[in-house]
Amino acid sequence: MTRITTDIFISGGGVAGLTAAAAFGSAGFSVVCVDPAPPVTEADAAGADLRTTAFLQPAVATLAAAGLWDRLAPYAAALQIMRIVDAGGEVPDPRLTKDFDAAEISDLPFGWNLPNWLLRREMVARLAELPNVDFRPGIGFARMLTRQTEALVTLTDRSTLCARLVIAADGRASPVREAVGIGVRTMRYGQKALAFAVSHDLPHNNVSTEVHRSGGPFTLVPLPDRNGKPASAVVWMESGPEVARLAALPTPAFEAEMNARSAGVLGPLTLASRLTQWPIISQIADRMSGPRTALLAEAAHVVPPIGAQGLNMSLADLATLLDLATANRSDLGSPAMLDSYHRKRHLEVQARVTGIDLLNRASMAGSPALRDLRARALDLLYSATPVRRTLMKAGLGLR
Repeated sequence: MTRITTDIFISGGGVAGLTAAAAFGSAGFSVVCVDPAPPVTEADAAGADLRTTAFLQPAVATLAAAGLWDRLAPYAAALQIMRIVDAGGEVPDPRLTKDFDAAEISDLPFGWNLPNWLLRREMVARLAELPNVDFRPGIGFARMLTRQTEALVTLTDRSTLCARLVIAADGRASPVREAVGIGVRTMRYGQKALAFAVSHDLPHNNVSTEVHRSGGPFTLVPLPDRNGKPASAVVWMESGPEVARLAALPTPAFEAEMNARSAGVLGPLTLASRLTQWPIISQIADRMSGPRTALLAEAAHVVPPIGAQGLNMSLADLATLLDLATANRSDLGSPAMLDSYHRKRHLEVQARVTGIDLLNRASMAGSPALRDLRARALDLLYSATPVRRTLMKAGLGLR
């Protein structure tokens, strides 16, 4: 069997891996991208990822350079206001509501929200336009041997390839990360998240709303209208046993619980999709790079879904790595290039993982005293205009 030679090998065909393949392919690098699970690109298909991704402002430049943004923009719902609602009083009604409006710091929205299954559809279509990108769904990474100037990679179909740079975008249990011996630190919360879509009578007005009571936030993120009605994506975080109980309820009973937990911020909600669930953890790799290898996205860091930070951290990884690769085409994947990548990203990633961990622990507060403290802290931070604007810029990754 002939061994293929490529500039870049990407393990992982999720949203981050597909974006990386499009970005490096658009920049003129030869790319091979694999994933053992072919991407599901229809909402109603078995295994479809019903979560959504909010791309914050800085991500758009990366997506545009990859030839993706023009494809995605027609389907995106703008996020103009981030609304925090504290419903931690004796009854689950809003007792404190604070709006963080992008107009205070920018002429653009905070970001734009899209369904994950649709992202995969459009990204796969973009890869098909790039003759220097070889996307192989249904094939995974098996093992690799790193040398001074290259990595020899074996795939699950027993084919082999030679790459100057290997990118691990293969998830929180990354086999590439394990192959190069990079450890991780994991923090568990006993939480899971339910993800689903709802329709409602009241318009969302491009407002993303986090409702805090206990167990974790109940977040409503704008979607384009569905069947002529306003629609939102929901991520509902609770303890593992509580998520199991909720997921087992008949639809009418689930909708009753859902409407109580939403504090009525968008009026009555109607379930508009099936439920999916996944465990909530924080995780950070000891390093962002290894021999001939760069860690990207959840292979490098995992955070709870708060503040739309997860994939946007991943796209910041990608932008940094792409800049370094472009500046070091003749020395792609060298120790100096990869050490620079680690230095540029790891401290910022550590700070964001720590910050989101603290926010999640605060959102889980169950005792009335802790919930009161959370509400007072939100009110104090919001009321100081310079602090509020600084927090909004930090959330976007702006200085």
